[in-house]
Amino acid sequence: HPELSYAATIYHGLDLSELIFDVQGGEPLVFFGRMHRDKGAADAVRIARAAGRPLLLAGIVQDRRYFEEEVEPLLGGDVRYLGSVGPQERERLLGGALALLHPIHFDEPFGLSMAEAMACGTPVIAYNRGSVPEVVGSEGGFIVPEGDEAAAVRAVQAAVSFDRQAARARVERLFTVQRMAQEYLKVYQGMLS
Repeated sequence: HPELSYAATIYHGLDLSELIFDVQGGEPLVFFGRMHRDKGAADAVRIARAAGRPLLLAGIVQDRRYFEEEVEPLLGGDVRYLGSVGPQERERLLGGALALLHPIHFDEPFGLSMAEAMACGTPVIAYNRGSVPEVVGSEGGFIVPEGDEAAAVRAVQAAVSFDRQAARARVERLFTVQRMAQEYLKVYQGMLS
């Protein structure tokens, strides 16, 4: 808001003990987010199919009409919808994936699933919207122009040889609960001075 004074940008912090690094990953792609047009679940299905990869979709159905009209008809065979998943399943899905597809159509304010995937070593393939360049950077995956499904397919192919340790290292440097707490304390101390 323009009338508020701005103190700092402090990234969300993850407890890395809950997101185990998987050096190998796996074959499937994963989509982890709300079933809503903004999040691009139908885009993810088209990208996965064009890349010849299985896709696991996980998340709540926020927009029933979008899900029933644009996502559900694409399910089957190599594309499965798992519904909402808990912490253990999240870690297994994200760590066991070749890449996280994040083809968003809105200015994502942070994108927690991107940081969680990178913590597991899984590269992110995302449309260039909102916080994506800040969160993913050059070490965390592949940033493609919004709507460019062909570029996303090329990124899926490149993900096969991606340095998964680089993604984990980015999270260890920028997105831990310890770093987040330290930065909040620094801001509070500055305000009190």
